[in-house]
Amino acid sequence: MSTEDPSSRGDDDRTVDLSDDFVVLPEQTSDDTDRGWGETSTRDDDWWLAERPPHWG
Repeated sequence: MSTEDPSSRGDDDRTVDLSDDFVVLPEQTSDDTDRGWGETSTRDDDWWLAERPPHWG
């Protein structure tokens, strides 16, 4: 039986909770959104389709 102080053990001996509720990194950061880029969330695909270059005929 070891009389070693538990606080002196290394990280390999530490218990880590890896349940489903545990999130390491978010799926999407706030700066990876339209709002994060300073853009509105409205879409105007019709305008982009009308603005095609002339060679697209």
